[in-house]
Amino acid sequence: MALRHDVLLFLCVLPFANALYKQWIPDTNFENATNWDKGSVPCGNDQVVFSAQRKVSVYVETAHTITGMSLPVDGELILASGAGFTVREGGDPGCGSGVTANFKDSESLKWFDPSLWVAATTMDDLHSGTYQFSVHEESVPCQYDDVVFRETTSFRVDVSSGHDVPVKSVSVLGKKFTSSSEFSQYLSSDSGKLQFHGSSSLKVGGSGCEDITGCICDNSGNRDKICSNVKCDSLECKKPLHPVGHCCDVCGAIVDVQFSSKFNFESYRQRLQHLFLSQPKYESIQMALSKVSKEQRLLRVIPFGATQEIQVLLLEKKTSQEAGKMAEALARDIVQDVHNHGLNFGTTSAEFQASSGASSSEAAGNSTGVVVGAVLGSLLGVGLLAVVVVLYHRGIVRIPKMPSIPSFSKWKNNSDIGELGGPLDHGFDNPIFDKPTMMPEEPGLYGTEMTSTITLTKSGVHFVNPVYDETELNA
Repeated sequence: MALRHDVLLFLCVLPFANALYKQWIPDTNFENATNWDKGSVPCGNDQVVFSAQRKVSVYVETAHTITGMSLPVDGELILASGAGFTVREGGDPGCGSGVTANFKDSESLKWFDPSLWVAATTMDDLHSGTYQFSVHEESVPCQYDDVVFRETTSFRVDVSSGHDVPVKSVSVLGKKFTSSSEFSQYLSSDSGKLQFHGSSSLKVGGSGCEDITGCICDNSGNRDKICSNVKCDSLECKKPLHPVGHCCDVCGAIVDVQFSSKFNFESYRQRLQHLFLSQPKYESIQMALSKVSKEQRLLRVIPFGATQEIQVLLLEKKTSQEAGKMAEALARDIVQDVHNHGLNFGTTSAEFQASSGASSSEAAGNSTGVVVGAVLGSLLGVGLLAVVVVLYHRGIVRIPKMPSIPSFSKWKNNSDIGELGGPLDHGFDNPIFDKPTMMPEEPGLYGTEMTSTITLTKSGVHFVNPVYDETELNA
């Protein structure tokens, strides 16, 4: 069955990048009850008040009857077809005695607040409410994303940053801006000035992500601004995790996936959703899929560069002491899937870590610890030696002199060994060979004939063998 799932997924026509549609949540619509201090839309007996000193752009969808309205010095009302206002005193029995309804201030809503955005892979998913969970840095629009402000809404957002904010495109009131020059003209208009404010401006017209393996969001430069709008919860897990791109520690699990050039980011996202998140036992799990850059460390100690990985963050929607168990179970399933079928979809290896303290590299970590200890010991020894050398050269440390060793020439002159070419040392006298006078006089043993064939010298005894003697052979 798993193989069939693989085939079905790869036959689908999918986008190849991890760019998303990011939609702004708040609005400044007249009909939105949350925009009024009384928590309800003004009715026929109410007085409407917009703060005179506040800039605001308000979208009005329908016709309304009110008793009066105070307008701001700098603001606008965008009226949809058929929308408008009728002013009259009383006459609305369903409105009660009437109140003064104040429009809330929207000046504090910031672009870099992750809670004010939703994300989806397609516009259809955006309209249907099928949103993607993301780490905090990727909840805010990335440079490859399409930014959407809902068609029948107006808004006001603070885009303050230390630099321009790049995005692929921006859609406002149903119009999509994809070129920098065209969008700059809109920002200079009355509506643009009321909707976008702050020390920075948006830059549109990027090419989008063209890497089939996905692109890094790279919102790390705005991390401080993003995280300043995030409040972290208290945690009860044994070993909280810190995902790349997230502002808070979490209870759950993280899977780090290594990939090849065959890897397709969006296909893998759908594979995980199809094979795992669709299972009833994992329905409480939120998954954030990201391409991240991680620092590499030799033996987990010495940094030597960075590599790109796919980070799969798994969190449970419920928060309790049991939180993280199902996330860990899913992490184990994902790692096993990579080991069994990874070559089919471009993944080469995977490992996980869980907030329970468990990980897929526990055994490796134990053996690595021994090696790391040896390496650190060696480095410490080399460091101490280097310190001693430096102190010696500076004269702070003196090395004691070693006892003198006699020279070779002196040892040679005092030795009993003779010079090369001098008299030969025979070692000891051999009474048989070295002194012929001491040889026994046995009759016939050393006769006239025999003695003529034997020669005694200082180097030894030489004799002629009569069997091979040339004279005897000729005879």
